[in-house]
Amino acid sequence: MSTNSKTLIKNATAEVVRQRIIESLQDVKGKNIVQLDLRELDSAPTDFFIICEGESHTQVQALADRVYRNLKDEFRQLPLHYEGYQHAHWICLDYFNVVVHVFYPEARAFYRLEQLWSDALVTEYASL
Repeated sequence: MSTNSKTLIKNATAEVVRQRIIESLQDVKGKNIVQLDLRELDSAPTDFFIICEGESHTQVQALADRVYRNLKDEFRQLPLHYEGYQHAHWICLDYFNVVVHVFYPEARAFYRLEQLWSDALVTEYASL
C-alpha cells in the first residue's frame, strides 16, 4: 500500500465516507438517493441511512456492489453485515454508523423507510 493510500484511509472522516457512498450510487445511476440523518433521534439504530433504488434486480445488485467495492478499495472498510443479495429486492449494507439501503422500487414503496423515520433530517441527491 502506498503512503498516499495510507494517508487517505487514516484521514477518511465519516463525511468523506458518506460522500463516497453517494458518489458510488450515482456512478451506477441510482435513483431517488436520500440521506437520513438520524443522530438527533433517541431510538435510531445508526447515525445515517442512505437509501436509493435501482430499476432492475441487476441494477440493485450493481449499486450495492459498487458501494462495497469502493469502500473496501479506498478506505479498507467492509460492512459489519450485509443482506439481500439473493433476491435483490432490498440489499442492506451495514457500516455501523451508516447503513446503506438499496431497493427495488416496489420494495422501497412497501417498506417506506423515509416515512418510518420522518423525524430525520433528509438530504436528497441528484440522480445522474
